[in-house]
Amino acid sequence: MAGRLQAMATLCWARVSAPSAAAAAAVGWNLAFSPSLSVSRAVGCPSAAARGCGLWQIRGMAGDGNAGEKAKMPARLVQVQKLLNDVPDLPDDYGKPTPKITMDHVTVTFARSGGAGGQNVNKVNTKVDMRFNVMASNWLPERIRLKLLQQEKNRINGEGEIVVSSTRTRTQKGNIEDALAKLQDMIDAAAYVQPPPSEETKKKIQKLAQKENERRLQDKKKSSSKKSDRRNKGSWD
Repeated sequence: MAGRLQAMATLCWARVSAPSAAAAAAVGWNLAFSPSLSVSRAVGCPSAAARGCGLWQIRGMAGDGNAGEKAKMPARLVQVQKLLNDVPDLPDDYGKPTPKITMDHVTVTFARSGGAGGQNVNKVNTKVDMRFNVMASNWLPERIRLKLLQQEKNRINGEGEIVVSSTRTRTQKGNIEDALAKLQDMIDAAAYVQPPPSEETKKKIQKLAQKENERRLQDKKKSSSKKSDRRNKGSWD
């Protein structure tokens, strides 16, 4: 059976025109018959004779093999390469201390505080309502202001102010400090920039990627060897 297929494949190859063969060589197609090339489409398709057993019937390896390798690359390896290659540009303020918010940057109003508070509950205005106008705060870099608008969109009122309240303590001073701390946490979160990987980390990642690729190639080689053994066994039968 194997000899019959080889003979039919040779016949099909003989019918490929010289220009087609030259074109195939120009683009890097491998037309040498081997167990890895499939001629089943040429001998099994009813329209094979009508189409002249052309190049479209032969499965080859294109000259640009990188695309195929990328398609078969494990997801983990793709993520590793993306981490190494797609390092975002760092902002101008990267590495500088995050600006601190103070009373000069906010508007404060007081109200009576509910809940447990002893004899002064509902009698003393200790509740703090603090408003912070994001876009008017030029002391913050623009990227932080834009991130704040996106990050705290559910807290921003119609005037573009972030509104926070505090009733944590029984004093105005304590609640002011608590409200400022809440705003500072928001600013710190908006200012955070993922640091790029260090050279040591890059080396570790590259080493892991190399091991992963070696394992993939070994598995591929084992699989190919098993298929070859099965084909050889079938030909002897």
